[in-house]
Order: sequence, then C-alpha cells, then structure tokens
Amino acid sequence: MEQQPRTTLLPLDRLGAHQRGRTLRFGLLLPGLTHAAGYRVQVSLLHERDQFRQDVPAVAARLRHAPDPELGDYWSVTVHLDRPVPQPGPAWGESGRYVYSYRVRTPHGDEIGAVSDPFARDFGTGLLSAVVVDEEPFAWSEAEAWWRVPPPDRLVMYELHAHEFAGDLSRVADRLDYLADLGVTCLQLMPLSNVQRHVDWGYIPQNYFGVDERFGGRRDLRRLVDQAHQRGIAVVLDAVYGHTSLLFPYAHLYGRLPDVPNPFVGDFGDNLFADGAASPDYDLELTRNYFYTLNQYCLEEFHVDGFRYDCVPNYWDGPTGNGYANLCYRTYQLVKRTRGAGYHRRFFGAAAGDDDRIGLIQVAERLGDPVGVLRETYSTSAWQDGTLCAAADLARGAPDALATFGQRLGLHHLDYRSPETTGEDTIDKLPLQYLENHDHSRLLAEIRRKDDVDIAGNPLFAEGDRSAAYKLQPYLIGLLTARGLPMLWQGQEFGESYVLPRDGLGRVAVSRPVRWEYFSDPHGRPLVRLVRRLLALRRRLDQLRADHHVVHDDEEHRAKHVLVIERRSGPDFSLVVLNFSDSEQVLLLRSPVGGAFREELDGAAHLRGLVADQPTKVTVPSNYGRIWTATDTRH
Repeated sequence: MEQQPRTTLLPLDRLGAHQRGRTLRFGLLLPGLTHAAGYRVQVSLLHERDQFRQDVPAVAARLRHAPDPELGDYWSVTVHLDRPVPQPGPAWGESGRYVYSYRVRTPHGDEIGAVSDPFARDFGTGLLSAVVVDEEPFAWSEAEAWWRVPPPDRLVMYELHAHEFAGDLSRVADRLDYLADLGVTCLQLMPLSNVQRHVDWGYIPQNYFGVDERFGGRRDLRRLVDQAHQRGIAVVLDAVYGHTSLLFPYAHLYGRLPDVPNPFVGDFGDNLFADGAASPDYDLELTRNYFYTLNQYCLEEFHVDGFRYDCVPNYWDGPTGNGYANLCYRTYQLVKRTRGAGYHRRFFGAAAGDDDRIGLIQVAERLGDPVGVLRETYSTSAWQDGTLCAAADLARGAPDALATFGQRLGLHHLDYRSPETTGEDTIDKLPLQYLENHDHSRLLAEIRRKDDVDIAGNPLFAEGDRSAAYKLQPYLIGLLTARGLPMLWQGQEFGESYVLPRDGLGRVAVSRPVRWEYFSDPHGRPLVRLVRRLLALRRRLDQLRADHHVVHDDEEHRAKHVLVIERRSGPDFSLVVLNFSDSEQVLLLRSPVGGAFREELDGAAHLRGLVADQPTKVTVPSNYGRIWTATDTRH
C-alpha cells in the first residue's frame, strides 16, 4: 500500500558542482535563506595543486539566489575556467581536482565560512568539497549488463572496512579473487562517506554523495563493484542515515542561524548519538528527499546491489512513518518501477523461473526488534546479535550456553517468515547470522586472552590468544551450516584476534588492519581450509540453507559438550555434530533417517547401515565437528 509522506527525487544535475564545457556550475539548496532578506553566498575555489601555497588566493564567486518552483531557495553560479580571474594560481584552468567551500554572510553582517557542499561528489581535505575537471568517464565492463544479484539463500556476506582490509578500494578489488575462492557472494562495505578524522570507522558522516579520499574515489568504487560482479559477488554499502556529523552542511550552517528553521536536522527517532552528532529529521521533506535521492544515486552511479542501514532506531517512527520504513519502501518501489531498464536489470530474474522477485538487498540494523523490522518493512535482512552473544557466552563457559547457542543457530528465538508479504509485494527475508562483526571483540578474545601484549598494559592492544584458534572450528561449522544468511567479519576466516573496547574513541579511531600473515601461519591455515570447505558445502547442499533446523536435546550430548543438529530440505538430509570439548567424544547418535551417510568435512568417517531412530556409536574429534549427509535413505 502506498505510504503517505511526500518523497521525491532531487534534480542532481542542478545540485553540487558540475563541469559544463570549460565552466564549473555550482548549485546549492538553502531553504529559508534569500537575497531579499539580506543573505549573501560565495564559493571559493582553486586547483588542488595550489591549495597549500600562501601566494595563491582562492578564486571567489558570488552565487545568485533565484526562487525555484521545484527546489525553493536555490543559489547558483557559473565559473569560467578560461576567463582571466584576479590572481589565478599556476594550475588554474588545468585538468584535475578543484577544491571549494561556501561562505554565507547573514543580514547582520556575520560570516559563516568553510561550509561544505551537501551534494558534493568529491571531497578535499578537512571541510573542502571537490569537483574533477576533465574527469575520464568510467567504462563498465560488458559483463555488467549480465550481472544478476544472487537470491537471498545464496548470499554469504563478508563485512570489511576498506582501509583495514587492504588499504583502499583499489586494493580491496585486488583481493576479490581471494574472496570469491573463499565462497563469499556479497561484500558489505563499512561507510565510505566523508568524515573528519583520517582513522575512523565512518559512522558520523560529514558528507554523503562521494567516496572519502582515504579510500580512493568514485572511480575506485565503480571498479570494485564491476570486478566484484564479474566474480559473482554483490556489493552492499553501509548507509549511515540516522545521524550525521555536526559539520554536515545543514547542521553546521543552520546551527549558526538561530532565526532560520533548520530544514534538515531536528529531534527524530531515538537520537542515540545526541551528544556528538546531529539527527536528521524525517518529518522534514528535504531530509526524506535527500536520502532517497542518495540511494538512487548510489544504485545508478555505482551499481551497488543494496544497503546496510546503520542504527535504524535513530530514524524509526513505525512501519508507516516518515523515517526508515518510508525510505526502504521508496527505494524498493524505485527499483520496481525500473524493471528491465538499464542496469537495474540486475535486480530481476536472479531466481530461476521467478522474474517477479526483486533482488534489491536492504539490511536493517535494528537490534532491538529484528523480526519486527523484517515483517513490517521492505527490509530483506536484519542484523541480530543473538547468535554472536550466545557464542561469546559459550566461549566464556556460561551455564546453559551450549543449548542456547544451538537454538540461536536455528534462529528459534526469532519467529520470522520467508517469503513475507509486505504491502503488495512478496519478499524473501533472512536474518543475518554472525559470530563476529565490527562492533565486537573477536570471538577468539572471548575464548582465551593473550597475556602481556603491551608492556605498558594498554587495553587498546589486548589480543585473543591465537594458539587457541583451533577452538574456533566448531563455531565456524555451526555458523556456516546454520539457518539464515551467514556473515563473516574481515579476517575471521583465519583467526583475527583483536579486542575492541566497549566504548570510547578507542573503538573507532584506532586502526586494526587485517594481518594477512595469519592466512598462512599454522593457526590460520586450518581455519581457511575449513571455511572454504563449509561454504562449498553450503552452496552445494540445499539442506544447509533450508529452514528445517532441529537441535537434539540429549542429556548425554550436553554432558559431553556436543551439539547435534538436523538440517533437511525435502528428501535431502544432513546431521551436523559439533564438539566444543577438548576431548574426542564417542556418543550415541540417533537419526530420524536411516541408511548410508557420507562425512562431508574430511571424508574419513562415513556411516553405513544406520537404522532410523536407533542409536549408532560415532566418534567426533575435539574442538571440531562432523557433517553426515544421507546418501541412501531408509525411513
């Protein structure tokens, strides 16, 4: 059903900075600021190569205010690159990046400077925006026209921070063969938007429409997406739409104009970052239009396959409100309207014989109610910390943690349905399953901490003990054979071991680069081999992606610290056995299916002649597991 709040796409060809021939056109939307009221707006720009020279002043141009029936208070100016300007720098008129910012003079004569462009496509240092002159168009590969987003049950997500994972987007692209070989089918990129600090996760954005220069630029993102698609990997952007930096243009400027209502920032949602960030107000039309237009821009310009929406509570006002639900719905309908047009074809026909399903990925982080956000909105997936927390409890030896972890692997605490009918649309929906993500310490750090990592005892440098990395094996087997949509956090597949502070700046402003040497050391090699094997099995065996997930509740199994789980899809059946103890365990296994069983992980412990529901003695290695698949079934 059509939702009520008015939301439209903004004309991006008139907003931001654009090259037109040998001119630069600047367009700025400033609701409530008019020339008649005494406001004046100026842009200052110069070539990037000249910006740190004391003898080269910026070129200044005054913007003209012209009320626009579509945009309202619209300010614009055209700057000629070939026309002589007072004291031009040596690089003026040449190709390359030009950095710029705005200055606003109030009717009282006050000047508010260093205002960045809310629609800038590129960024300079600090609060500078940027525009590239004579930018070479990006040529998408021919394969891009044939790319289709995999259906949800075929997705295996891999969350990464571009700088920590490889250094920048270009070097992330160079690691795509590794990720494809691992079995990854979807990258979830942490925020690429512009932020204040050079080392930062990116969750307090200053600007949105470009790629922060720390990671490269828009061209590097396009290359990454293109090359990912060629390898069967979808790309999802981390979208931080519930809070912005206090230096975001509409917060920075209007916060200094007490007599003018802020057209973008207000009190909305839970406002969890009230002390250090501004809250976009989705009751305001500009805010709704801005982020809806941003989604459209990212889908069109970067060919991304969807969004991971950070901190949904910050802009949640119900399933039919102005905030998250409306944005998610509008974005889905935008893709739906473009069926078969341009590169939006990637969202249609991913599932065999099902051209009606739309492959747009929209992942919600609403940890307090992951089921509600799936049922009530056009989200296709949701973060849920239940499995992660259960794994951490099990690693710490908490009472009853084994049974809880088994239930969480089956998502038994989440009463979700897939597919789900939302409005007039049928959408496949799967909660995410993960043991680690960027918000938490590594699971290895919960299993065993390393002593004396830093001589000064600084907790920022605490580590998990990698000599205990083998203990991760049953957790990984459980995760990658579990119900739902599995996700790995960068380096998890070879036992990364960082400890993350619970709070404070040390969480986000300390770089924790992936240590690739762990990939080939004695602790990492067995884990990589295991993850590759598990993801190949998940791809091949329908039952490992199915909803049927039964955890055996057996006193003998609990005493031996073993979980036994049934996985079934139609006639296909597997038993997953996880041994979390430090000893090899011999146990009696009862299967509802008899016959012959193939052992999938090592191929060295096949079972023959099982009788349904009758006990069979099996052996499971310590801190490891078995996956037995029925090959000749007898009921």
